Amino acid sequence: MNSEFITSVPYLHTERLTLREYRREDFDAFAAHLADPVSSAHLGLADRHAAWRIFCSQAGLWLIHGAGWWAVEDKETGQVVGTVGAFFREESTVMELGWNTYRAFWGRGFANEAAAAAVDYVLEIRREPTVRALIASANESSLRVARRLGLAYEAESEVNGKAVGIYVRKRDGAIV
Repeated sequence: MNSEFITSVPYLHTERLTLREYRREDFDAFAAHLADPVSSAHLGLADRHAAWRIFCSQAGLWLIHGAGWWAVEDKETGQVVGTVGAFFREESTVMELGWNTYRAFWGRGFANEAAAAAVDYVLEIRREPTVRALIASANESSLRVARRLGLAYEAESEVNGKAVGIYVRKRDGAIV
């Protein structure tokens, strides 16, 4: 019996970045990001064990939905500089975006570049009618990224007991 799961994570390329599947060797930087109170201020702190579950869950979304999270790799150095996701929450039919840049790489425009590639993938390749991002009002850097991506405020919601704004962008010509 072949018990091997097979899935394909699409590679996305920008001028400076490659968005690719998570790899085991990416985990230390991922865990350090979630353990850093400054980096994870809007995500919530996670110890190494919780970070492992999150890392594996995000990678596993590709098997469940054919969508998930990418490691964001700097083409010049080969370093993973963060993560970006285009995924579905459990009961949602609207694809959601998420992005994280590891603190050592803040201020270089990596989140904008990676998230723009993810938006293009969602709207132009997958042909989803809408994409959304859930962002806390205090998360100024993510709000700037959302504006650059053309996401507009739609409503307030709550995730894990925290208030978030829902920011959306519809595909041109999409019938919703």
